[in-house]
Amino acid sequence: MDPEQFVVPPGVAIAPEDDPYGPYVALSRKQWADLADTVPWTLDSDTLARLRGLGDPTDHAEVLEVYHPLTQLLNLYWERTNALFSSSHDFLGLRDKQVPFVIGVAGSVAVGKSTTARLLQELLARGPRRPKVELITTDGFLYPNHLLEAMGIAHRKGFPESYDRAALLQFVIDVKSGKSDVTAPVYSHLIYDIVPDQHIVIGEPDILIVEGLNVLQPARRRSDGTTALAVSDFFDFTVYVDARTSFIRQWYIDRFFALRATAFRDPKSFFRRYAEMSEAEALSTAGTFWDTINGPNLELNIRPTRGRATAILRKGENHAVNWVRIRKV
Repeated sequence: MDPEQFVVPPGVAIAPEDDPYGPYVALSRKQWADLADTVPWTLDSDTLARLRGLGDPTDHAEVLEVYHPLTQLLNLYWERTNALFSSSHDFLGLRDKQVPFVIGVAGSVAVGKSTTARLLQELLARGPRRPKVELITTDGFLYPNHLLEAMGIAHRKGFPESYDRAALLQFVIDVKSGKSDVTAPVYSHLIYDIVPDQHIVIGEPDILIVEGLNVLQPARRRSDGTTALAVSDFFDFTVYVDARTSFIRQWYIDRFFALRATAFRDPKSFFRRYAEMSEAEALSTAGTFWDTINGPNLELNIRPTRGRATAILRKGENHAVNWVRIRKV
């Protein structure tokens, strides 16, 4: 069966042997929501509006039924990871401080992974232990535009090779090892480039969320046959936000049109010229961007990593999560 055509009927859990994604337990949205306790963490409307991406319809029901149980599961993983760290260090006679729990969030452009990452950050920070939760996006580790142009890959921005993967890897290693005040570059969607001489500082979080297109990529094989490290090697839990390609393509086009009426109209916007296009020209341009850049990147690099995730959130055409898969082995 083609996984892209695979649809779980409402309320039906699929047996592992019928699962095209691997060793997961499949739960409908209702089954998943029923796993959570009866005292959910709530978000007020202003907070939810702040966390949602442009055009993302995530509502209070989705927070309650999808993200509340996911946050509870993440807290279980965090507690058990901390306990294992303490026990193993006691056994080895080490006295190192607890290291951050690292969560990776992956998925296509326009699928809603940024909203997922921000919601998890907000909900985890409201947990019983009030942990310090930091969020970093991999956009800051894109090569600057002038380097992409010099490398001849400006048209492949967002593909794995367009990122400074060594710098991203070192950043995650530094945070994971407990180093204080780790810096990361700043990316501006307004100018569509790295902002010179600006950095954000991540200071010893309890939990770090790393959100990006390619964060689940496996390690690359070196020319001598040995295997390098990958960012995903340092994740304790991973989430993949999924949907049919046809749905994501339409969401991408819808977002492009929404941006034409808002951010693209800023005189400083890299995309200012697209605000002046006719609707027909804009539709053609957005479709071309998807068909030549974002779509191929999804099929070649992003979706193949889906089976490496701990949790898969599958969305329907209305952008709502319909079912959840959780890795059980």
